[in-house]
Amino acid sequence: MTYRAPISDMLLSLNHGAGLKAAVDAGHYGDFDGDIVAAVLEEAGKFATDVLAPLNKIGDEHGIKLDDGKVTTAPGWPDAYKRWTEGGWNAVSGPEDFGGQGLPIAINAACTEIWSASNVAFGLCPLLTASAIEALDAHGSDTLKKIYLEKLVSGEWTGTMQLTESQAGSDVGALRTRAEKQADGTYRIKGTKIFITYGEHDMTDNIVHFVLARLPDAPAGTKGISLFLVPKFMVNADGSLGARNDIFASGVEHKLGMHASPTCTMTMGDHGGAIGFLIGEENQGMRCMFTMMNQARLGVGLEGVGVADRAYQQALSYAQERKQGRAVGRKGDGSDAIFVHPDVKRMLMRMRAQTAAARTICYATAVAIDVSTRAKDPKVRADAAARAALLTPMAKGYSTDIGNEVAYLGVQIHGGMGFIEETGAAQHYRDARITAIYEGTNGIQAIDLVTRKLAANGGASVWALLDELAATVKQVEASNDPAFGTTGVKLREALEALTRTSKWLLERVTSAPNDALAGATPYLQQFGATLGGCMLASEALAAKAEGNTDAPRYVSLARFFAENITVQAGSLERTVTESAESVAAADAVLLG
Repeated sequence: MTYRAPISDMLLSLNHGAGLKAAVDAGHYGDFDGDIVAAVLEEAGKFATDVLAPLNKIGDEHGIKLDDGKVTTAPGWPDAYKRWTEGGWNAVSGPEDFGGQGLPIAINAACTEIWSASNVAFGLCPLLTASAIEALDAHGSDTLKKIYLEKLVSGEWTGTMQLTESQAGSDVGALRTRAEKQADGTYRIKGTKIFITYGEHDMTDNIVHFVLARLPDAPAGTKGISLFLVPKFMVNADGSLGARNDIFASGVEHKLGMHASPTCTMTMGDHGGAIGFLIGEENQGMRCMFTMMNQARLGVGLEGVGVADRAYQQALSYAQERKQGRAVGRKGDGSDAIFVHPDVKRMLMRMRAQTAAARTICYATAVAIDVSTRAKDPKVRADAAARAALLTPMAKGYSTDIGNEVAYLGVQIHGGMGFIEETGAAQHYRDARITAIYEGTNGIQAIDLVTRKLAANGGASVWALLDELAATVKQVEASNDPAFGTTGVKLREALEALTRTSKWLLERVTSAPNDALAGATPYLQQFGATLGGCMLASEALAAKAEGNTDAPRYVSLARFFAENITVQAGSLERTVTESAESVAAADAVLLG
């Protein structure tokens, strides 16, 4: 089967669960016309179905090839990319001063989900370019912007992020790539980077690399890192491409998944050093890079949503076609589709509900980012920035965990055929796995949530969000709709548990940091399950209020999530608050 973008679900999530409509109505989006959202997503969905989805399996089977420093992508890839940029899709949220459409990041987030669902390995390339645009626009000089930004916004050139080295993965401060300032103000960069996504490819004629490196007299650790723009080809004064820069792909990785996305080892310095241009200030590279990373982390969360939705759609189709056994109580000959079996329905509902929750968490993060830059009121902008910071680790961590679980369930529903490559279910499972690892592992996201985001301003951002969720719970309870079942009760209990857990962790972040760190991952899971449940309930309430004919379906989905997933919040509270000693005993158990 092919992919179809679930536009109705996406619009409900974006407008109501994520709060886009309320933000537009409040004037935070200026003169942006929210009525165009549906049209943009419809067109994106058509392009994904017609052009990108058919290439997904081709890219997985064909992969990429490296020959003499040049990477050849899968058949159809360069043409699809050309059509994608000609359609203006790379420029959706790009700055208007450099040829972008200036649409909200929330709209681009929904499009990112569509690209990821239809062909996640393809969508990964523009995801990184978007991060490069963000960093250059925020920190680059006017000269660099004039040369590179328009080409990046249009997609004529792509961008990369180059952080990782063999000894410096999550510990970026351990990197050894060196940069030396030249008399003309440029820098010569020497070193090797690994795991560089789309570090080399044949879809564009230039690639703009953003490279972290250390100056000779730089302080140790992350305080001594600078960020440089390093083009594959130098750019002449008239804008044409000049000499080849000293940065080459010296190897490509053979991976579990994402076969169509080239993951390169990039070598600089074989011919005197790559010419680079400083972004921002010397020794301030991490601050600049975080501009890229935060945008990329949301994008990776949306990859989790996209792969999950693709896996769900395929599993649902298979469950309606595959015949095995008979429904309980049915007499007669012949078999029924496996969809009739309660356990299969349970798995499909779990896939659907978790995907919907992850989608809304990601969209809400995007709306918060938008409001933090677009709102007129400084306090509104500041509060939105704090909300975006709080949600980002959940958008990345919780959503990619869901992507992995939903892809796993997709294989399970296919049974033995899920373990066979020809059905495609295995590809989703393989492709999803990396999303929990790159752009900051999900363990790091949990640590960030507990040590930075929870503790910010004494927990003010967390309490403000929980107050909003409590208001949603009151609305569910006040609706007196029996179709909600015990949704209100389960959400209230989860919120109470999350509040207690948050206070417990906040007390221990400084007084007993190892106890807090031991509970970081289950806390992220608890927060995500509670937040997702309340968001789905708010969407169901909105659908009912609007007279949406699908409102009963959204109510049932919210109920399932609350009664099957959010209900885990209480046990996760106990895991966080009671398991620190058992984690502390790990040395004796594992190394004894």
